[in-house]
Amino acid sequence: MVVVTGGAGFIGSCFIKKLNDEGVTDVLVVDYLGEANKWKNLVGKQFTDIVHPDVFRDDLLDGDYIDEIEAIVHLGACSATTERNADYLLDNNYRYSVDLAAYCASGDVRFIYASSAATYGIGEQGYSDSLSRTLRPLNMYGYSKLLFDNWIHDNGLLESCVGIRYFNVFGPNEYHKDDMASMVYKAFCQIEQTGKIRLFKSNAPQYAHGGQMRDFVYVKDVCDVMWKILKDDTIAGIYNLGTGRARSWNELAHAVFHAIGIESRIEYIEMPESLRQQYQNFTQADMAKLSSTSAAHEFQSLESSVNDYVGEYLLTKKMYW
Repeated sequence: MVVVTGGAGFIGSCFIKKLNDEGVTDVLVVDYLGEANKWKNLVGKQFTDIVHPDVFRDDLLDGDYIDEIEAIVHLGACSATTERNADYLLDNNYRYSVDLAAYCASGDVRFIYASSAATYGIGEQGYSDSLSRTLRPLNMYGYSKLLFDNWIHDNGLLESCVGIRYFNVFGPNEYHKDDMASMVYKAFCQIEQTGKIRLFKSNAPQYAHGGQMRDFVYVKDVCDVMWKILKDDTIAGIYNLGTGRARSWNELAHAVFHAIGIESRIEYIEMPESLRQQYQNFTQADMAKLSSTSAAHEFQSLESSVNDYVGEYLLTKKMYW
């Protein structure tokens, strides 16, 4: 059995689709469903059961799953960069992960977990996935992920598990994420409502308005890479997962307009004061480490990815993959 925590979420539900496409249906979904529409991400997916994260944690530590689990793909976490409850993040993102990792290490269970590019902060030390302890995240979410990366290192588990530092992932099944949804989704919604896209003005002279850059990566490419990692148990350590090519917000906006088939209209607005001192003007995954493994991947271009997302999902109102 493959356990996917956060299995009803954005990347988690897309990865279950990938597992199903590859013939894997013995999947245990671990997630909170609550009152949001996240449950819709599971419609059409094949899995054995859905378990609440607290119940799964207790049952796992009580030994209820002995010899049943082949791998845990741990994607469940609070991913809100604006979450300010540090105690909640410490338990939900850090201590929960420690419990799962310790269990997997003791039982020879494959453990793949979500780290984050948020660990890199403003990128003053670059974006090499060989770095860890000296990084300076900008928010508690990023710090909770860095704490766990460091715990994995300190407990000698880097050679037996995989941490994935996701960059700016976008694609279907993210509709429930509200403010944490990708700019591709938000841009499409803005165009539907106003006919234009709003981008922040630059706060740095080396970047034009909308010229700030991010490493945008399509969730379908992400799932292809995750499947390759799952299949090859010789892959271990912390790996970046982006395209390795930074693109500007302007380029993203033009790609969305082009996918819809209308002329670009961009309005530049002032960046909120609260963001100016901690805004990332540039992110780009160093992909050399992943590219040297069997999980090496040829990523779709931003334009191709946006065309697929907008054309196949957003325009057609096919909300889920």
